Amino acid sequence: MDFEHSLAAAQSGDEDGFAMLWRELHPPLIRYLRVLTPSNADDVASECWLQVIRSLGTFRGDRAGFTSWLFTIARSKVIDAKRREVRRPTEPLDDTATELLVASDNTETLALQRFDTEAALRMIAELPPEQAEIIMLRVVADLDVAQVARIVRKSPGAVRATTHRALVQLRRRWTSIPDDELPTPLADRKPLGQSGERTETSAKAVTT
Repeated sequence: MDFEHSLAAAQSGDEDGFAMLWRELHPPLIRYLRVLTPSNADDVASECWLQVIRSLGTFRGDRAGFTSWLFTIARSKVIDAKRREVRRPTEPLDDTATELLVASDNTETLALQRFDTEAALRMIAELPPEQAEIIMLRVVADLDVAQVARIVRKSPGAVRATTHRALVQLRRRWTSIPDDELPTPLADRKPLGQSGERTETSAKAVTT
């Protein structure tokens, strides 16, 4: 069942259809939330999906539109969570179990993917908040510049400029890490920015 059929099924009340939407979009959602609000990521994700369930019947659009809608909800929930966090600090939760539920059954592949993900998320989380959010929306949520601009309420030009600045910082941080300090699967790969050609290609793909 493709995404559009799953969406239509979910809107008609089919649990399997909704489960397919959740399996496809929960992993990028939880990674986005882990960067923006690490201490509340699981709780905020739950709030997002509850909002989706409540409003699903009113949604109109395709996969790209649904993804943009989901992350718009997520951003609003993040703002609310940060306000709550100021009033009542909480301990971060381990969302490993959640990712295992929605990821591949191939444990070896999963382990390698988690090395890549954890290393990347740590570096992205060290960026200024605005840059981190836009990079997560562009790369992890796979939204285009116009969609990201609508979510963060900035112009497409501002999104492109912020993305470029974030990529420059990530490239500098990546190339400054000794190979023996990188996770093993990453140490065997050419670091981002090692060649000018790869860096330019990567930046162009993300900023357009």
